[in-house]
Amino acid sequence: MAIIGVIGKPNVGKSTLFNAMTEKVTDIGNYPFTTINPNIGTGYITTKCPCKELNLVCNPKNSKCIDGIRYIPVEVIDVAGLVPEAHKGKGMGNKFLDDLRQADAFIIVVDVSGTTDLEGNPTENHNPVEDVEFLLNEIDMWIYGILSKNWDKLSRKAQQQKNISKVLSEQLSGLNITEDMINEVIKDFDDSPIKWTENDLIELSKRLRKISKPMLIAANKADHPNAEENIKKLREKFKDTIIIPTSGEIELALKRAEKSGLIKYDRINNNFEIIGNVSSQQERGLNFIKEYLKKYGGTGVQDILNKAYFELLNMIVVYPVEDENKYSDKNGNVLPDAHLVKKGTTAKELAYKIHTEIGDKFIYAIDAKKKIRIGADHELKDGDIIKIVSAA
Repeated sequence: MAIIGVIGKPNVGKSTLFNAMTEKVTDIGNYPFTTINPNIGTGYITTKCPCKELNLVCNPKNSKCIDGIRYIPVEVIDVAGLVPEAHKGKGMGNKFLDDLRQADAFIIVVDVSGTTDLEGNPTENHNPVEDVEFLLNEIDMWIYGILSKNWDKLSRKAQQQKNISKVLSEQLSGLNITEDMINEVIKDFDDSPIKWTENDLIELSKRLRKISKPMLIAANKADHPNAEENIKKLREKFKDTIIIPTSGEIELALKRAEKSGLIKYDRINNNFEIIGNVSSQQERGLNFIKEYLKKYGGTGVQDILNKAYFELLNMIVVYPVEDENKYSDKNGNVLPDAHLVKKGTTAKELAYKIHTEIGDKFIYAIDAKKKIRIGADHELKDGDIIKIVSAA
């Protein structure tokens, strides 16, 4: 399962956002390094469940289905706030960066109110573009530090073995950087790694970060008066990056109001209805929230998770079944499991994900919707319902 890392400087509302997108409550405080140890929580990405299309009542086992929307659990990790020169050990730097090794993509949380400086201290009119630039630089320099360690020895080994990507992937193995990724980014580098300069290694680190740790920007505190202008600055600077106006505070407020029976929260249409007795102060607050939802089309929290998995990590959802006619498992559970897989995953690769023995003894698969046989190399599509036939 792919893991999303939530990163940002201190006091950007990172822990609040983490709580809003997961089912684990962490400390929330306005002081540096509220998060000391990494918090790992379960969030849910959402997609249309095939049950509506097929007029079925489903019985999910590894996920949830509410009103025809499938909620699929995913892992989210929130680590200590990052400050400038973290790669040199400043703040919680080295620990922070080490905690991020397992993340497959990053959600960079930025304070678009402009009321915190680079180290998370109170200020005014801070440009959040600077925050993203320093965060990316810290990650680049962290990768560079690992890459350049014992570089003379490493480059000679790569030269002797005539396999640069293999040697470098071994050096970077803890970062989930593959040989294919390295081959992709060194195409225009000198064939002789012993000739690579420090600038070459820094450039290589940047490219490896981009290809191995894709990111989106959560423009948090978007309910602040300064937010709109700062979001515009981010979009002008980072044109090719997904930027989502976000309010973790509002999402948490809606969840609490829903839990207290004050509102009915419509997550599909990003709206709510007041159903409980509220004070005039609560009503004003809820009216403000309603206007925010109209302006941005939601709190941004669900959008962050969905775009991280479906766009950054290029994943699709497929539904393995054992009975292609009833769309069920052997116990009669309809559409029991929703599997997140990379776009381009084949039927046989899905078989291996279900069980190694099923993959080893794969014969063919059946597209349950179309009732047709498909081969081992058939690429699956989002929403496919697949029966695997094996000799296992």
